[in-house]
Amino acid sequence: MKRQRILDVPKDARTLGNIVRHKAQKNGDKTYLRFGEREISYREFHEITNRLAHGLQNIGIKAGQHIAFMMDNKPEQLLLYFAIGKMGGVSIPVNSAAKGELFVYYLNQSDSVVLISDAGLIDRFQAIEAQCPNITKVILLNEAGGAADLSVGAALQAEVYDYQSLLDAPAEDLPDDIARISDFAIMMYTSGTTGPSKGNMVPHGRLICGAIDHVEIFGYQPEDVLYTCLPLFHGNALNTSAIPALVADATLVISPRFSASRFWDEIREYGVTAFSLLGAMVNFLWAQPESPRDKDNKVRLCMMVPVPDFARAFEKRYDLKVTSVYALSDYGFITLLSPEHPPAKWKSAGLAATGMVISIRDDDDNALPANTPGEICARCDVPWITSLGYYKMPEATVAANRNQWFHTGDRGYLDEDGYIYFVDRKKDAIRRRGENISSYEVEQIVLGHAAVEDVAAYAVRSEMSEDEVMVSVTCKEGMTLDPADLIRHCAANMAYFMVPRYVEILPELPRTMTEKVEKYKLKQSAQERLDDIWDREAAGIIVNRHTN
Repeated sequence: MKRQRILDVPKDARTLGNIVRHKAQKNGDKTYLRFGEREISYREFHEITNRLAHGLQNIGIKAGQHIAFMMDNKPEQLLLYFAIGKMGGVSIPVNSAAKGELFVYYLNQSDSVVLISDAGLIDRFQAIEAQCPNITKVILLNEAGGAADLSVGAALQAEVYDYQSLLDAPAEDLPDDIARISDFAIMMYTSGTTGPSKGNMVPHGRLICGAIDHVEIFGYQPEDVLYTCLPLFHGNALNTSAIPALVADATLVISPRFSASRFWDEIREYGVTAFSLLGAMVNFLWAQPESPRDKDNKVRLCMMVPVPDFARAFEKRYDLKVTSVYALSDYGFITLLSPEHPPAKWKSAGLAATGMVISIRDDDDNALPANTPGEICARCDVPWITSLGYYKMPEATVAANRNQWFHTGDRGYLDEDGYIYFVDRKKDAIRRRGENISSYEVEQIVLGHAAVEDVAAYAVRSEMSEDEVMVSVTCKEGMTLDPADLIRHCAANMAYFMVPRYVEILPELPRTMTEKVEKYKLKQSAQERLDDIWDREAAGIIVNRHTN
């Protein structure tokens, strides 16, 4: 694959801690990070992460321990990834919408011993602390800046600290051999389809080497400004924006959240040259009224996952080039689509990334010829640039890597030139507005309702051509169920984006002879009758980050 820029990143700099030191020495007072009116230079980013790393050590946190953090988008979240990496810990980013049973699962399954939280979110942990005995320390962050009000954590059994006090530690460098390229750095949870979400073990090497590939293929330069409005607990924000900006000696802009109406104003304000969009974000921007200012921007590249049919018109309207990737949180970047690739290939997801070998396989793991759909499988001949497996799930790790191929669970095909085309999801996962949702977790929480006997959760297509969550339920004998009451139950126990939009009550669910629910039958039937099925939005029930 043609590379637009060749980087010289020393092998000993390919850990989260050492890449920051390397780039601070090179770029000094150049701005690395912007968030609203805040600016943090490369040197300051290095010094702050040093202080945080020492501060964590000073309160007794050791290398190898797992540190969970839950907060809304802000620089502190990015600082924590690198600070924890510097002191040899493992970052456990938790979706800021998590609560109840789901929050308990993340903290316990990950073996986290510390929770760092926005002070305004700590009530969620307080409600479940008794179920998370391994969390012995809580660090509170004041969203408005300055010292946190520790009284909000007074009822906790865990020791409570102020995030700001960690910054009183010295800014001196930590030893550069605390972490190796092969060491476990971050746990990213992937959606569970036949069981709970799996904790995906990401090594330092995957984070840095993946970013190097991005910078070289897409040609990011020091004068570039990369922008993300995606949550920093999500792999896209970290792996396609934050770390590539650092590796490219460029500037990163973080926005609190996505807003279609404000998006282009932010892009113009910060002089953004590259950004990434997931799922329906593209549709929402495309649906905005056309404006004479549409071309009034400095954007060169827009990464879209997936690439919609109107991508060429999007390029023309906004005067930019569309790129794409095919990647999985539980493996890494598999392919990249560069603007340098032939125009005829624009509907593909590009060519194999560095070291990747791709094969399309049938259900018996036999290789399929070009242009024949099957399961997308991959393997890599470069060490430490893919994930290490699923945390405490050896059987799932072996199953995913059977016959020496990583099985993505997605269907696609390779053309005669090696370009990959995504067809559909083989897995029973739901993807809504950029979030991967475990149907299993939705089902388990729905089953917690007193009137529910059986449930199947699955995706239906909305008016924006994106997945919406639907549940088909059966009631216990002699009981009835109000869909609105079920929604209230869900909203109290799961992240807002997981809460079902559509609810259908059935006398029974279709099953195979082996008692597996035939979700494809439910989905096909529901899609044909969607306008007649109970709809949370039509009922006027609002569920979002502000109400949930």
